Amino acid sequence: MTIKKRIYSPQVTEPAEGMWSNALLVDQMLFISGLTARGKNLDEVIGKDEYQQAKVVFSKIRDLVESAGGVMDDIVKMTIFVTHISENKLVWQARREFFSGDFPACTLVEVKGLARPDILLEIEATAIVGCSG
Repeated sequence: MTIKKRIYSPQVTEPAEGMWSNALLVDQMLFISGLTARGKNLDEVIGKDEYQQAKVVFSKIRDLVESAGGVMDDIVKMTIFVTHISENKLVWQARREFFSGDFPACTLVEVKGLARPDILLEIEATAIVGCSG
């Protein structure tokens, strides 16, 4: 029987009730919604550039993966939305601080805008908890 379980982390602010789930675990598959560099106070964005914001988002992703019993190496797919694709090197710099070995499959998409003008990127991820051994 397949079971769906919502994953919480005290480090990742939950959306308002009835909006979406930050992370859902279905069997061993963990689906993480697009996350941004908003702080605990959702009116605050942490980081002035793509590198700083990516570090915040990758930290949130790590917190959710670990709350589900996994590790960053369990992430198999990411989609990264950026508002300035010319700054992708800053995103890759931050990503190298969180991943090693076989990096997740990844899609990078430039978008016209995100939820607020000061949000420069949004990252969603899929992990298979325990797949990295």
